[in-house]
Amino acid sequence: MNRNDLRKIDFSLLIVFETLMHERNLTRAGEKLFLCQSAISASLNRLRQFFDDPLFIRMGRTMEPTSRAFEIQLSLTPALDTMTAALGSISEFDPETSASVFRIGLSDDVEYSLLPGLLRQLRIEAPQVTFVVRRTDHTMLANQLSTGEVSLGVCHSRELPANAKRKFLRSSRPTILSTSSMAGALDLNEYCNRPHISVSVSGESSDYIDRALGSIGRQRQVALSVSQYSALRTLLEDTDMLAVVPDYVAKAMTRQGGFRADPVPMSLPALDLSMSWSATLDNDSGERWLRSRFSHYLSEKSVTLGTIKTNREAA
Repeated sequence: MNRNDLRKIDFSLLIVFETLMHERNLTRAGEKLFLCQSAISASLNRLRQFFDDPLFIRMGRTMEPTSRAFEIQLSLTPALDTMTAALGSISEFDPETSASVFRIGLSDDVEYSLLPGLLRQLRIEAPQVTFVVRRTDHTMLANQLSTGEVSLGVCHSRELPANAKRKFLRSSRPTILSTSSMAGALDLNEYCNRPHISVSVSGESSDYIDRALGSIGRQRQVALSVSQYSALRTLLEDTDMLAVVPDYVAKAMTRQGGFRADPVPMSLPALDLSMSWSATLDNDSGERWLRSRFSHYLSEKSVTLGTIKTNREAA
């Protein structure tokens, strides 16, 4: 194929293809692109004709990609990233008038405790912009960035794709969350004797806290492991259970009343909260604005969950 052949395809079809590769479902792809299912089906039929391949085979409720579809994705994703970066550099992003859609990956702790205040400020600065939040963590973020499922991820990230960039935002200090009816400070004995609720996306009941306790010959009783921080409020109420959470989660929950936050009576490593993005979007004016907002609000310098001042300086 030469460049003249590019006139044969509607480039919006490529976005439909990429979304179907992520969602594996016509209805979810339509919701993500704000299109009805019939429009997605029509686009898929045109894609099948263009590539002369079924591309997706229905298996139950999912659409499984063919081997040809995976081959196309490998070449298409970096090409679309490059096109996005090139087109984004043509005009400066104006948050007050833009109707852009940003897809952001947030870990559950960030979504629960930090997103609400941030979103209120983003709505003031960019009233017509849409923010689509996807759940992420250190096990998912690398793939989400490399496939373009999200353009920005905020979590306790570890390994990243070679073409990704990362910026440190803040250290989170582990904090004990419990009902305010508890009396007195917790020593290590009381801490180990109390039943605990662990928050784990992967469903594991043992984590870095248990490893730290084991190193000093102690252990705790994990009575329950849940996948979301939002569940803690109702689970901790009227019980003697404890939960160790990042300090900003504890702050958000105690602000609502009925809970107290205490330091953990042992040495635990702080976890670094970072934002990560694809290097292909480094100079995109809209993405730079978005990163500047996240950096300003979530950085270690932002000691309070206060108001964001308007600042278009790129991250």
